[in-house]
Amino acid sequence: MNFKNKELIIFDFDGTLINSIPDLTLAINKMLSHYNLAPLTIQQVTPFIGNGAKLLVKRALIFAMNNDNIPDTLFEEAFRIYLAAYEKDTCVETCLFPGVFETLQYLHKKGYKMAICTNKPYVFIETILDKLNIKQFFTLWIGEDTLPQKKPSAVPLLYLAEKANVSVDNCIMVGDSKNDILAAQNAGMQSIGVSYGYNYNEHIADYNPTIVANNFSDIQKYL
Repeated sequence: MNFKNKELIIFDFDGTLINSIPDLTLAINKMLSHYNLAPLTIQQVTPFIGNGAKLLVKRALIFAMNNDNIPDTLFEEAFRIYLAAYEKDTCVETCLFPGVFETLQYLHKKGYKMAICTNKPYVFIETILDKLNIKQFFTLWIGEDTLPQKKPSAVPLLYLAEKANVSVDNCIMVGDSKNDILAAQNAGMQSIGVSYGYNYNEHIADYNPTIVANNFSDIQKYL
C-alpha cells in the first residue's frame, strides 16, 4: 500500500517523533518530592502518558499515594508544581527517535505539508521543536489545550485539515498511541501506527491502523 495522494501528514509528538519520557519523569518526580513521595521510574511513568498533562499528573499521584481519591486542591497544586518543573527542564534529555530527522527532511523535500497534533500542552511544543531543530518542517501544531476537544476526538484532526486547506481523504495521521489511531478513525482518515511508542503497554496493531511501521524511517516506503 502507498499513500502517494496525501498532501498533509499529521504527526503525534511524544512517543512518535520525540522520546520525552526522561524529562516528563524528571518533572513528575520533582512534583512527587514536594509531597515526600517516592520517585517513579521511567517504566512506571510510561503507561501514564498519552491523555494530556493533567491525567499524567493524576495517574502519577494515584500510583505514588496508592489512593485513587485525590482531593481537588491537592491535584491543582500538584499540577502547577509539575508544569513549573517541566517548563524549567522541557528539553534536557528529550531526543528524536531514530530516523525522524532524516525522514522529516525527506518528506519536506517531497513537498508534503506537515503538522503536529499532540495531547501535550501547547506552550511546550515550540521550545522542543526549536531545540531539536525540526521546527522548519512544520506549518501547524496544536496541543491538548488548543481546542475544547483533544484526541481521540476527531476535532483536532479535522481542524488541522481545514487550516491546511486539505480534504480528509488527502490527510494521514501518524502516531504511536490508540488515541492517534482512534482520532484518525473518528475523522475518517487513514493512519500509520508506529510500534515503538508509549501506547499504554498495548500493541498499536490492536487498534487497526491502516499500516503499522516498526521504525519511523519505514514511513518513507509509503509516502
